[in-house]
Amino acid sequence: MYDIIILGAGPAGLSAGIYAARSKKKVLIIEKAAPGGQMAETISIENYPGFDKISGAELAIKMQDQAKSFGAEFVTDEVQCLEIEGKIKKIKGKFGEYEGKSLIIAEGSTPRPLGAKGEEEYKGKGISFCATCDAAFYDGLEVYVIGGGDAAVQEALFIANFASKVHIIHRRDQLRAAEDLQTKAENNEKIDFIWNSQVTEVKGDKIVRSFVLKNLKTGEEKEINPGETFGLFVFIGYLPNTNLYKDILDLDGKGYIITDDEMKTKVEGVFAAGDIRSKTIRQVVTAAGDGAIAAMNAQRYVDAQEGNLYEGLKENK
Repeated sequence: MYDIIILGAGPAGLSAGIYAARSKKKVLIIEKAAPGGQMAETISIENYPGFDKISGAELAIKMQDQAKSFGAEFVTDEVQCLEIEGKIKKIKGKFGEYEGKSLIIAEGSTPRPLGAKGEEEYKGKGISFCATCDAAFYDGLEVYVIGGGDAAVQEALFIANFASKVHIIHRRDQLRAAEDLQTKAENNEKIDFIWNSQVTEVKGDKIVRSFVLKNLKTGEEKEINPGETFGLFVFIGYLPNTNLYKDILDLDGKGYIITDDEMKTKVEGVFAAGDIRSKTIRQVVTAAGDGAIAAMNAQRYVDAQEGNLYEGLKENK
């Protein structure tokens, strides 16, 4: 029996593990893959407080080691189903079953894939999903932004502060972004548009060197090779990892878990933190903040429940 079970070992889950274990609670973190989540795929992070520059994988290991130093336990497993309505939260994984007095869900979200050949190979090696994280690496270089919604245009405008040129690639012949964003992009001399097109293949050696662009109207394909280092930023949406929770918790229109400011969900003793919850900013540092808040409130919840249990035992005597 654990005091706090945490699902996911990204920055939110690891931060929650550090805070929860340091409060002397019995903590279990369940992760199906390596620690770090999307953070682990980032070659270099330059905006996490306390580090001038660190790889996402290295930061994940440091956070995991810190959680372990306070007593947090880790297990590699994939959650298959769960019962979270009662006072005891029951988790059934592929390889084991676990019980806890409280639960923190921190399983994040996954960038919607392009479906291009070579995409997986070059994630974090020229393909990026975060302008705030990586735009500065392309200072004075060309960048290609894939997408046509609000996020794509907002990020293109941000990247334009660094890049020499930003090309927005969109499947249609007009953007889906809000009118004011479209106007800003159209009026930005660094931004141009490649319409009715999609990336079908990404090529390179250790990093991206070129990509194949297909015109969806004519079917023509051509290889884009700028001849120097360039960035390929993908903003076609995220898929929250919430399939297990759609019939249990309240989700927003995009499938993210709805919480209050204390990370509480509608189910007592169940919290959500990081990119899996409904919010507007998704960064490593905000995920870590969510995890800390969730852990402290889970700790208070467990303490309150144990107090109630103790009082109940006294009354029965």
